[in-house]
Amino acid sequence: MIKSIIFILTTTFSFAQSVTKTMNLIPDTGQNISYTTTFGEDNDYTINAPSYTNNNNGTITDNITGLMWQQVDGGEMTIENAFIYADNLVLGGFSDWLLPSPMESFSILNHQNNNPAMNTTFFMVSDAEYWWTNSYQAGDNTKVWCTNAGGGIGNKPKSETISAGGIKKYHVRAVRNNSIATTIANHYTDNGNGTITDNLTQLVWQKVPNTTVLTWENALVYAETLSLASATDWRLPNIKELQSLNDESVTNPSANTTFFPTIGVHNYWSSTSLPNQTSKSWYWNTQFGITTYDIKTNTNYVICVRGNPTTLTLNNFDLKPNIMAFPNPFSSKITIENALGNETYQLYNEIGQQVFTGKNIEKEDFSGLQKGIYFLEITGKTTSKIKLIKQ
Repeated sequence: MIKSIIFILTTTFSFAQSVTKTMNLIPDTGQNISYTTTFGEDNDYTINAPSYTNNNNGTITDNITGLMWQQVDGGEMTIENAFIYADNLVLGGFSDWLLPSPMESFSILNHQNNNPAMNTTFFMVSDAEYWWTNSYQAGDNTKVWCTNAGGGIGNKPKSETISAGGIKKYHVRAVRNNSIATTIANHYTDNGNGTITDNLTQLVWQKVPNTTVLTWENALVYAETLSLASATDWRLPNIKELQSLNDESVTNPSANTTFFPTIGVHNYWSSTSLPNQTSKSWYWNTQFGITTYDIKTNTNYVICVRGNPTTLTLNNFDLKPNIMAFPNPFSSKITIENALGNETYQLYNEIGQQVFTGKNIEKEDFSGLQKGIYFLEITGKTTSKIKLIKQ
């Protein structure tokens, strides 16, 4: 069955909850390796592919968020000195540098890499274990939100850094907004149909999370097959999207319970695997809002997301010259040449929705498919991916 996107007019509800927007969009995690044959993992979706510009003046511009970053972090220091350092930094001809918010700091992590989970082509490697943000834990000024070199974010004791008498290395990396920050009157909008729109990120969320805990693989299947509010393009969020729901000003749960009243204190799966421990996947815990990881065969909760555009990129595109699909463009039938006879075929449309799976693709009639671009994945001794056009 072809998944479709249907736009309907609904009654919406909003409450006064203004928020400052400093990021244009949330970048993808950078994960570009597949860790399962089940469709829906992080690698299967390319939405806002990470993109940077080296300004050749000690600064890096994130082309997705619009933020400008310090290329070489400022080194180890206490949180108090980190605030002073950022406020007084002059770099690249700019003096309006700040400590990043948790969401901003998390946005530049690359979850295909580990220690550091950064794009080291653009950001210089340091011996940092953590990077300070501008937010203390709600109700406890002894702890500060920090991102870490392993790819996570959490509320950490400020006394742990070396300069405060500890043994760990907490560094500062300053940020500035390339444009004037804007105020959005309503952070969230209740669409009145079981969905919530985040006006800050432009993502649409399932209002009531799944009430049954699932393994990671089953969470992928649940999200990909969810039909809600006349939409079927739901998916399991990547860890950056999931973390964007966190509200560091509240705890137990660390989320907006006006719009997500049943979110509770739970662990929520993301679609992002841990690259150096591939049996594990990242999750978001809503007690305080940390992101960490769990074994994929364990069970956690699920909250699904959708957004526009959602574009699938079939990574590791590999045309095998000995296996061919024709005609191309096709209208109704697809013929496979030089196959051994035991291959499995999966046909996806251009937004990543599976429209066929099986071994007898030549017997299928695809006359009913909409015109457009399709991707055929052929799995046998090796895996081939072929781009087809339906006319």
